[in-house]
Amino acid sequence: MNSIVNVGLRLSATAAGDPDGVAIAEPADRDARGKRRYRQITFRQLEDDSNLLADGLRSLGVAPGTRMVLMVRPSIDFISLVFALFKSGAISVLIDPGMGRKNLLRCLAEAEPEGFVAIPLAHALRCLMRGRFPLSRYHVTVGRRWFWGGPTVAQLRARTLRPEFQPAATQATDPAAIIFTTGSTGPPKGTLYSHGNFDRQVVELRDFYGIRPGELDLPGFPLFGLFNCAMGVTTVLPDMDPTRPARVNPALIIEAIRDWNITQAFGSPALWNVVGRYCEDRQIQLPTLRRVLSAGAPVPPHVLRRIKAAIPTDSDVHTPYGATEALPVASISATEVLGDTAARSQQGAGTCVGRRFPGMAWRVIRIDDGPIASIEAADVLPVGEIGELIVQGPVVTRQYVTRCEANALHKIRDGESFWHRMGDVGWLDEQDRFWFCGRKSHRVRTAQGEMYTVACEAIFNQHPQVYRSALVGIGPAGQQTPAIVVEPWPDRRPRSEAERKTLGAELRTLAQAHSHTRTIEHFLIHRAMPVDIRHNAKIFREQLAVWAAERLGSNRPGALP
Repeated sequence: MNSIVNVGLRLSATAAGDPDGVAIAEPADRDARGKRRYRQITFRQLEDDSNLLADGLRSLGVAPGTRMVLMVRPSIDFISLVFALFKSGAISVLIDPGMGRKNLLRCLAEAEPEGFVAIPLAHALRCLMRGRFPLSRYHVTVGRRWFWGGPTVAQLRARTLRPEFQPAATQATDPAAIIFTTGSTGPPKGTLYSHGNFDRQVVELRDFYGIRPGELDLPGFPLFGLFNCAMGVTTVLPDMDPTRPARVNPALIIEAIRDWNITQAFGSPALWNVVGRYCEDRQIQLPTLRRVLSAGAPVPPHVLRRIKAAIPTDSDVHTPYGATEALPVASISATEVLGDTAARSQQGAGTCVGRRFPGMAWRVIRIDDGPIASIEAADVLPVGEIGELIVQGPVVTRQYVTRCEANALHKIRDGESFWHRMGDVGWLDEQDRFWFCGRKSHRVRTAQGEMYTVACEAIFNQHPQVYRSALVGIGPAGQQTPAIVVEPWPDRRPRSEAERKTLGAELRTLAQAHSHTRTIEHFLIHRAMPVDIRHNAKIFREQLAVWAAERLGSNRPGALP
């Protein structure tokens, strides 16, 4: 008989071992002296609350396999409700509101939800668009209920836990959640997570980074609070909008770190860019931080350098690599990047994402834009040759449950198992480290050969005026003309025609100095590139390619002389 695997039971184990430990602290108001106050909940209280909510959901008719949308702001309520849904056996549908209204509505409809646990605004939207959710019948409001039916969370909490309540006896392969991709290279897809996927993620992250019970974490991405509770780590929710990491108030991040003596913090490169500059400008030190994690996109060396300078010498910044469909895959430390790989990256080698997590396998295969039916049909490339990355392991999700046609393009059968195609191109070195050279769909296909975004952009990102750059292709695949779009630092934008000419000439000189960028002749300035909201780092190059083609074709403002 298969053993029970329900990631919600990891909270139960934590509560049994450390019932009085603080599970979650969320920022509240300030006292008369201006000091921040926090609402807190212990592991035992969180365990009891999530059991009560799970039992309440069951009383409504929510059963194992029921798809329930969860749209709640980062909070104690959010984390407790996720664990309640796990324990009820329901499938949580988790959607980033930052993906925009159009994508959000489409993703919600494609998930075919049977209920919503949501804030009033989300319920109001559901009611206005009820035709898109014909199966939805279980409705719980977090906050004040308006004109729709169903109980509030407060009413579920007012119940008494039924003596017969037991968490769902799920297996490792049973579905736990649907999480949507960012949509940075196409429409967002709903990825089906099993309880086994989540459970293994906890183990991989805990063991690889040496995370121990009793640590305190500040997560810039709300779902990391779930891993913390499963590992006996206190979650201190930051005072920020997680959908706008580049607009974070760094003083509030520093305040929370100091208030709680935070030992670990997670955030996107955009968040740490802001915090790192703030610390550098004010010579701020964060002596309690042992571990800083950043993911979602390659972390620029200048960001790593600034954060490294603000934490103890025996602490480090780590960049886990993966995707919504497979996380974590690999990791690299700032010490290794700054001491070894950054210099090679600047010359166009790509961004080294480090070594595999112990539970992962990977290969680089010849790039193919079509489906690959079986692993025998994949052409595995030798060390040092650029191709597309495929991965295999217990954290890798098996399928998409929306946009299901994508399964044929992203999964490769291997007997009873499968490989996931990451959609990333790069190469493996002699140390079995992967060097990321860009997204497969973003490569520029010219008559002279293929060009890879990250490898090319690194050359121009070295210019002191350039905050970031993007390689785009103009024209049909195989005959594309490469162009570089640069976004200058806000305080270093060219202010005159003479400054624009100087920048253009300097970028051309950089291009000519490297064989893999020598064919680039077109350079454009973009004030603020279109990027994903979740990480503020993944550039929407498809949009930029259209923009660049318009400007180069009509000599509109933007092209550098």
